[in-house]
This record gives sequence, structure tokens and C-alpha cells, in this order.
Amino acid sequence: MKTTKFINATQFGNNKEYQKQWYQVDADGKTLGRLSSQIAKILQGKHKPIYTPNTDTGDFVVVVNAEKIKMTGDKLDSKFYYHHTGYPGGLKSAKAGDLLEKNPELLIINAVKRMMPKNQLNRDGFRKLKVYAGPEHPHQANKPQPLDI
Repeated sequence: MKTTKFINATQFGNNKEYQKQWYQVDADGKTLGRLSSQIAKILQGKHKPIYTPNTDTGDFVVVVNAEKIKMTGDKLDSKFYYHHTGYPGGLKSAKAGDLLEKNPELLIINAVKRMMPKNQLNRDGFRKLKVYAGPEHPHQANKPQPLDI
């Protein structure tokens, strides 16, 4: 019996074989939802040809100028973010506009986190997101490449 070689066999690798890149995204004037979906794609590694669903192939993303993000329509006044403290009657809510003034990083973090799948692999991959309100960040030593979204 003759064995055949598969020319187009799929290659699977482990997490140690993949090189992690660092990207820097400027959120100045960008729309929150469009920016967040692209960041979630990069964190998961879906932009790479070596993407494997069961392996962390994503890259690091540094977001600067989070305080200058835009939201379309009336979302600054009508969109609410909710979380529960775990105690009875502990439902807390905040308007998107108030959140943008007090903690603009949390807007981008919430949007990206909710766009990623809810499993352990992407909870680990979510740690590769670094968000800063201003233009400065402490990751210059990693030489993040500017990414235009």
C-alpha cells in the first residue's frame, strides 16, 4: 500500500513559537465601536495567517489618548454601563459621558472586553491591552509600532 504526502497540511504550533508584536493605537477622534472591534481582532491574533483558535496568537496593543474618543449619536447621554457589586441592591450604573470624564480608559476596556469571546484563552489574552488617557505610556522600551485604524 502506498502512502501519500499531504502538501497542504495545516501547521499547528504551540504558544512559545509565536512572536508577540507591540502596536500603538492613537484613539484621538476615533469612534469607540470601530476602534474596539479592530483592537479585539488584534488581541486574538485574527489578523495573522498563523491564527489558531485554541492558542494565544495575539499581539500587545497600547492605546493612547483614550480621553479623545468619540461616540456617535446621543450615546454620551443615553448609554449606560452597569455592574453589580454582589450585594443585595448593589446594581451600579454610569452614563458613558460621565465615564468619559472620570475614567476614559474604562470605556475602551469595557468595549474591547465585551467584543472578545468569553473563555479562559481570551481572558488571558485580554491582559495584553494597555490603555492610557493621555499621549504618554511606559511601554517605549518595547518599541510599539504605530497602527493606523
